[in-house]
This record gives sequence, C-alpha cells and structure tokens, in this order.
Amino acid sequence: MDNQLSRRHLIGSALAAFGAIALPGNAAALGGYRPNCSTGAEDKKPCTPRFTPAQAFDRLRKGIFPAEGGKLQTKTPVEVDLTKTQEPFCALLSCSDSRVPPELIFGAGLGDLFIVRNAGNALNTAAIGSLEYAVAELCVPLIVVMGHEHCGAVEAALSVVEMSREYPGVIGNMLEPILPAAIATRNAPPGDARPTAERATRAHVSRMTAALRQRTDPLLLNPQKDGRLWVVGAYYKIGTNEVDFFDLPPGVALSAPG
Repeated sequence: MDNQLSRRHLIGSALAAFGAIALPGNAAALGGYRPNCSTGAEDKKPCTPRFTPAQAFDRLRKGIFPAEGGKLQTKTPVEVDLTKTQEPFCALLSCSDSRVPPELIFGAGLGDLFIVRNAGNALNTAAIGSLEYAVAELCVPLIVVMGHEHCGAVEAALSVVEMSREYPGVIGNMLEPILPAAIATRNAPPGDARPTAERATRAHVSRMTAALRQRTDPLLLNPQKDGRLWVVGAYYKIGTNEVDFFDLPPGVALSAPG
C-alpha cells in the first residue's frame, strides 16, 4: 500500500463512515470495530462501583472548579493501596497532545483516572476495549470523551478536507475517524463565530459519545440502560484550563459541583 493516502481515498472513507454512523449496530461507524456479543459477559453479575455516575461526575468537576488564574490544580491523595488494586472513578478518552494532561487538568491523584489517549481522541479497537475493561472489570461509572483547543489531529483532518493535504505513513489512516466531523463543519452555521477547528473538534467528540451510547457492546450499553454508567463529552480550553462539558447523557442537566 502506498505510504501516502490520497485525498479521494480519505474523504471517500470519511463519507462512508459519516453515512454509516446513522445506522445502529454498524461497525463501520467505529472504525471497523465489531462488538463481540457472544462472550457471555452480559450474563456476568454487575460489579459495584464506589460512586454513582452523578457522584463521579461531581468529583471530576470539583478538581477544576473553580479555576484559579488558569493554574492547574494539585493532585488528590491516593486512597487505595495501588500495589494491590486500582479503583478509578472515571475512564477518560483524551488526546495524546502533550499540553493536555488529564490528571493535572482534573486535579486527580494516582489511581483516580483510567486514561485512554490517542491523537484526536478517536474510538478504535484498542480504545473501545480499554473502556470496556474499565467499566466491566474496574466498575468505572463515568466515561468522558474530551477534545481540546488547538488539536493537531483535527487541524490535520481539516487540512485534508480543505487543502487536499496528504500525510505519510499511517497518519492518514489515523485521521479517518475525524474526517466526517471535519467535512460536516466546513461551513459555519449563521451566527456561529467559533473557529472551524473548535466546531470540528466538538462535532468529533459528539460523534464518539454517540457511538459509545448507541453502537457498542452490551458491556457498555447495559450499564448505561441501568443508570450505572454515564458517557459525557467535553472540550478543554488550553489557554484558560477550562473544561466545557457540553455533551451530556439524555436527561442529565449540568449544575454547579456540590
């Protein structure tokens, strides 16, 4: 296979994925991931998390609220013997960007967050499997998908769509899950003055949260149906250390942390 993926191939793949995401159960919407529903895991007795989804969400937000001069918060004390077990209260799908350290952003201690990172916070087999493990084996009650300001992967996807740019190696493949959001946000709605990259990043986060809420394995779907798991979408502003939780589960309203 040629090291450089053509713009036609990339956008064609993105359009296919963009159309597929509206079809529940379609594995193409998850970058080729095919849920294994015959493992018997759905018959396993649900584990008991330390926190409800609401409590976990509140705890996460307290780490950054209120922000003081844009400074990152200090870490919380370790609450369990990490040589024997781990009890994270949140699984976080985030970008690999060196300016986006989740533990520091949320003032978290060792063992608090189960973090999955890749360029562009995209769902792939490794990311989904990691999130499934966090929920099924570690009893995590909260998943946060967090994009961020000035995301290089999103900006690269936009450059493919807008300027026909090509990338070497498998970078082009890596960008494919982001292309539908880049395509959908090329033209700003009337009155929307936000930068294109921000709109694309938020749209991409919403696509990932929708996939986790609607088109994954029962390992993630059943806890959501039972109210044991929330999936939340967020946008991190590097310049101010603010996190905007803009994509909440149906029926969940955002309020000040208790």
